[in-house]
Amino acid sequence: MQSKAKTVEEYIDSLPEDRKEAISELRKVVLANLPKGFTEEMGYGMIGYVVPHSLFPNGYHCDPAKPLPFMNIASQKNFIAVYHMGVYCNKKLLDWFTDEYAKVSKTKLDMGKSCIRFKKIDQIPYQLIGELASKITVKQWIDIIQKFSK
Repeated sequence: MQSKAKTVEEYIDSLPEDRKEAISELRKVVLANLPKGFTEEMGYGMIGYVVPHSLFPNGYHCDPAKPLPFMNIASQKNFIAVYHMGVYCNKKLLDWFTDEYAKVSKTKLDMGKSCIRFKKIDQIPYQLIGELASKITVKQWIDIIQKFSK
């Protein structure tokens, strides 16, 4: 379910009320915890957090005209999604997240390679997602990408 919204505010305003509240809260915890240097923008029909070209001119290797993606939040058809590229690239971070998730949630983690799915809005661990957002700095993310690009 890809949105055509041009701005984050337009995206949030287009959501049903329950999804609007959940996405707004996720956005709030991400922005409060995201290390300095990442910027928020719409990308791929979702709210995205990226490394701007001013900090990483190479951009995204799949489309260098776009900034380097790091994290996204989205309201999908059947769930709320958090996409965090760091858990895909960093096993230590993935292990930390899965261990912490088990401590704060009574439900089984529903996760793909970088997609964390929440089918029940009242079970989103906002504080944990905020902590996850804080775990990788812009410099660390660029270093990880450059290591994988070689």
